[in-house]
Amino acid sequence: MSKKPAALPWPNLQALIDDHGSFVVGYVSPIPCAAIASDQHNMLAAPGAPSREALTELLGRLEAAVAKAYDEQIYTDEING
Repeated sequence: MSKKPAALPWPNLQALIDDHGSFVVGYVSPIPCAAIASDQHNMLAAPGAPSREALTELLGRLEAAVAKAYDEQIYTDEING
């Protein structure tokens, strides 16, 4: 179950921050644009981005991956394989 109301643009990313987690968006060699979300203990999601993906699309995929980690304990890792 998602942790925040859907009225927020990225409710699960907000919940992650509220729970003292973090996320980083940017260059992670050799991936030109990646997003990595972690709580205080584990990486929850790391979707890699196609080179032409808009930031809002990447954040939307990160939001969905964090929701999947929270709701189903399924962790996305497209960076490390």
